Amino acid sequence: MTTSNYEQSSNKLYWVKDNILAVGFPEIEKALRDPDGLLAIGGDLSEERLLEAYQAGIFPWYNEGQPILWWSPDPRCVLVPDEIKISRSLAKKIRKKQFKVTFNTAFSNVLESCSSARSGINDTWITNEIKLAYVNLFNTGYAHSVECWYDGNLVGGLYGLALGKVFFGESMFYRETDASKIALVSLAKKLEEKKFRLIDCQVHSRHLQSLGAKPVHRKLFIHILQNFCSVEKTVF
Repeated sequence: MTTSNYEQSSNKLYWVKDNILAVGFPEIEKALRDPDGLLAIGGDLSEERLLEAYQAGIFPWYNEGQPILWWSPDPRCVLVPDEIKISRSLAKKIRKKQFKVTFNTAFSNVLESCSSARSGINDTWITNEIKLAYVNLFNTGYAHSVECWYDGNLVGGLYGLALGKVFFGESMFYRETDASKIALVSLAKKLEEKKFRLIDCQVHSRHLQSLGAKPVHRKLFIHILQNFCSVEKTVF
């Protein structure tokens, strides 16, 4: 099915495994194993659609020029806020207070920085459509950013969504060594204070693993969402 076909289907979702068009998402158990987690194609990035997706353990991830691709991989990479690992060198850097950390003061700048972090690579999943959608979620109180500053310059940060007691991490960047790690540690401490249960890291990476992220079965992840994920907004 081509991109124009999706546009003509009134923002319906193409269920990959069932080969049908429908209004909502299929059950996540129908996600493909290869590529891992691909569930549906098309639709839109409206606030209603995105909130529905995240609460169901689904997220958008696609490159510019592609239709929207929706994913729910198994296993899921997660980080428990009070289990974040802080190395001695990182702890030492945090104690020195060389960096200033803020919340929600430069969301658009963090978003743009995450988008351009992969210098020299033409494609990025943070498309213009994604940017508009998440700025809207920030304006409505669902999306949040953490900023790391050095000498008044933005040198690291991350952004994501907070729904109920679950934070869905989307992307991070750094321009100074450990700046993104310090942003994540600061976020974890803030979430721990607010009794958040989980940070969703989506897919595994060595960087996240070094900070304490671990894989969990999708069934367990969804069980946690059913108990602790809601459209309740968080004030940082």
